[in-house]
Amino acid sequence: MSRADALRKQLDGPRDGALLRFSLGSALLEDGDSGQAIVQLHRAVAFDADYSAAWKLLARAQAGSGDTAAAIESYEHGIAAAQRRGDKQAEKEMTVFLRRLVR
Repeated sequence: MSRADALRKQLDGPRDGALLRFSLGSALLEDGDSGQAIVQLHRAVAFDADYSAAWKLLARAQAGSGDTAAAIESYEHGIAAAQRRGDKQAEKEMTVFLRRLVR
């Protein structure tokens, strides 16, 4: 059983939330399923709009799948979330990635 399959079994249960959806999105991305990863990462930020790591991974998945406009928007949301949480490192990283995309 893959990591993604094991995580899918926990969906809609008592542990379902931003962390589970982020973990599943990450596993799907590692498996090369960027479409489903994007779906799960969207769910992660729906559970917690201030989850900067989920925004960062979502933007990376979107950029990797060729959706630059969506990636830019996700990085912007992620930067705002990182600022609200005081996560300076995430803010810096996403700012660099965002600059690369808008060039």
